Amino acid sequence: MVASFAAPRTPLDDLQPALRARGYAVLGADDVAALAGVPAEALMAMVPSWDDLRQDRHLKDGGSYRKRRHSCFVAEDGALRQAPHRMHWQSEDYNALHGGMERWFEPMDPSVADSPAWSSLLLALADACSVRMPVPRWFIEAHQFRIDTHDGIGRPTPEGAHRDGVDFVAVLLVNRHAIKGGETRIFQADGPDGQRFTLTEPWSLLLLDDARMIHESTPIQPVNDYGYRDTLVLTFRANGFQGDEAG
Repeated sequence: MVASFAAPRTPLDDLQPALRARGYAVLGADDVAALAGVPAEALMAMVPSWDDLRQDRHLKDGGSYRKRRHSCFVAEDGALRQAPHRMHWQSEDYNALHGGMERWFEPMDPSVADSPAWSSLLLALADACSVRMPVPRWFIEAHQFRIDTHDGIGRPTPEGAHRDGVDFVAVLLVNRHAIKGGETRIFQADGPDGQRFTLTEPWSLLLLDDARMIHESTPIQPVNDYGYRDTLVLTFRANGFQGDEAG
């Protein structure tokens, strides 16, 4: 029997102190909705779009366990605009498995990307990042993921424990269906401390300082024949999208 540790929820009022002191914070779904200023139902209305993700054709381990969509946005002056569709790129310094590759994925469905709840969520998180790091704009990459157990095991982070090469990372659990595993593990980038826990509540959030923290999620296995784990990963970077420098 593998122990499962509950997520260490941070009260919304303590979000900034937690980010400052520990480098990360975990919010429950009710506080995520409150932070975004939207009803919980508005977030849940986006969930069906995870049933229409596309196969990730770039997995170097040959697996077929990951589906995704990817779009980019810019938050500036209190407004969110969608950037022209572009590749996802990371350097090998941050992703030893898939770094240095121009990875193209299908964009998010407009019904999600154009929804008021989506803008409210991203702008609220951008504002939270700006408290820690005031900048004129944030370049945001949004990744919808479904990790499933068609292969018997699914790997949310096949690259292992990593940083993303951005300033802040938000990981939101969207759904867990008939799986075990998928434990979140975070570690100090330059120290010995770490924590492990499992996000189980839809629309709960891990927000972390990417310069200070390394993170990963453990593999998932089906409880019966088939299961999946849906997440939304948002990365916030002040100095342009990754890959702009490489170009």
